[in-house]
Amino acid sequence: MATTLTGVPPAVRPAAGHPTPDPLLDPDPAVAAEHAATESLLRCWARETAAGRPEGDLLRIPVLGGAAQLSAPVHHWSACGWHRFGPATVSTGNAEHPVDAVTVAALVAGATGRPEPGQLADLTARVADSVGRTAEILAHRRAISRAPADPFLRAEQALLLGHPLHPTPKSRDGLGPAQSAAYSPELHGSFRLHWWAVDRTLLAGDSATGTPVERLTAGLYGGELPDAAAALPLHPWQARELALRPAVAELLEQGLLTDLGQHGEPWHPTSSVRTVCRPGTPWMLKLSLGLRITNSRRENLRKELHRGAEVHRLLESGLAREWQAAHPGFDIVRDPAWIGVDHPALADPNGLDTVLRRMPFGPADRALCVAGLVAEQPIGRLDSQLADILGELAARTGRPVQTVATEWFLRYLDAVVLPILWLDGQAGIALEAHQQNSLVLLDAQGWPTGGRYRDNQGYYFRDSHAARLRTRLPELGAHSDTFVPDAVADERFAYYLGINHVLGLIGAFGSQRLADENLLLAALRRFLSGPAAAATGSSLPAHLLEARTLRCKANLLTRLHGLDELVGPVETQSVYVEIDNPVARA
Repeated sequence: MATTLTGVPPAVRPAAGHPTPDPLLDPDPAVAAEHAATESLLRCWARETAAGRPEGDLLRIPVLGGAAQLSAPVHHWSACGWHRFGPATVSTGNAEHPVDAVTVAALVAGATGRPEPGQLADLTARVADSVGRTAEILAHRRAISRAPADPFLRAEQALLLGHPLHPTPKSRDGLGPAQSAAYSPELHGSFRLHWWAVDRTLLAGDSATGTPVERLTAGLYGGELPDAAAALPLHPWQARELALRPAVAELLEQGLLTDLGQHGEPWHPTSSVRTVCRPGTPWMLKLSLGLRITNSRRENLRKELHRGAEVHRLLESGLAREWQAAHPGFDIVRDPAWIGVDHPALADPNGLDTVLRRMPFGPADRALCVAGLVAEQPIGRLDSQLADILGELAARTGRPVQTVATEWFLRYLDAVVLPILWLDGQAGIALEAHQQNSLVLLDAQGWPTGGRYRDNQGYYFRDSHAARLRTRLPELGAHSDTFVPDAVADERFAYYLGINHVLGLIGAFGSQRLADENLLLAALRRFLSGPAAAATGSSLPAHLLEARTLRCKANLLTRLHGLDELVGPVETQSVYVEIDNPVARA
């Protein structure tokens, strides 16, 4: 059975008694990419069906109504979900065949529920797209050893395989090969921004910086502008797409929007693809991008723009001073300004709005995206930046890697997790602090000393704290739609910080053989039951300690149902399922 994309066979199980090289290190990038996708799909199935550890170290999934069996050797079973599997096969009767990722997607989707034909076609197409892009990334990174000197940008470009529990982690619907090379962080892409001039009668925006947003963007543009116009930065892909939309095309024809073309020095895409940075520039830009990346089209919603500016104002009202008196090493990466276009013919999102995000890091700062820090790098050897850091610390201190890893994890809980709990308990603000939204600050040796949170989408203001928060900022939430019932905040906070972030970190330690997961789970229990966590006032520590099950986002089911996680009420943007709580079992 040939792979969907390359015509070469999928990785085949070695015969008994032979060594088992990791399929992610297969010299053919297409085979390695197929295996990475298959592992992600199997992890999704195991999590979303609450599967327990299989007997005999072989995962068996009845498929096709029981007429066949999908199976894969279990190389590592993770208490936190980051399992490792060998090559998958499908068997009918006495016949067993290797199977590719697209076929696995169709089989596990059928075993998870009863998808409609259109849903299944969409899922398998996006799996194929994700596999192809992963193969392209691995081929590029194995051929080119260069990496940016900037630690921040290096970590942003490190997610070679993507989210380990997502069925289509590298799907980017609509990007051609040349566009992919320019716009993908993993391919070391860079590009000049596309600029439009906006007539001031259409200009929308806000700035909590003390400087009008149009002056900020004029400085970034650096060129001549038409009279009575403001400079609007756009992603080049988005600029071409927008020009084809009838309402925007009419504004261009009327001269209310003017195409200024690409201009200036190159900018670099970060891990989200649409947020870009340029070393030496005080701003990052969160651009609207109508591509469907994983589950969602990434065009900025107006409520998110308001949210970024109001969070900055809220923090500057005195909350940041109180927070940092308790936790001086942590802060939020601010989104204090935005610029866009208002016109009755434009919907929300309109694809034209851009966020200005402060760039708080210099070349000497070791500020690393947590998802990039733990991401496997199947280039010659299967390591991560985290493994490299722990190896260096072990060599420097003369201690075993697992001992160093445990201390590193404990320091991380104090430096990154504790401040997030404080903001929830003391201020009533739960952060959507998944690993890609979270940054860890390391000292010169590699120990955690602080952290940052970024994302103007991911704030949950608790209804129970509404009155107290509005004494700081009376208009809070009027345009940002940020207040939610406490039950919603509890569910999302437990998933994003508890499951995705902290348990995901423990899973990375375990799957990469850096530490024993059960030991780290016990350490997490001690942290959550300790006086520092209790003093935050957050309800999450007790929930993680006591709940037998946790509500967990189901990425396979969310993708299968075609949900866009940025659209609609927050309560129904994703599918959630119950999973066993490994913290309570520890």
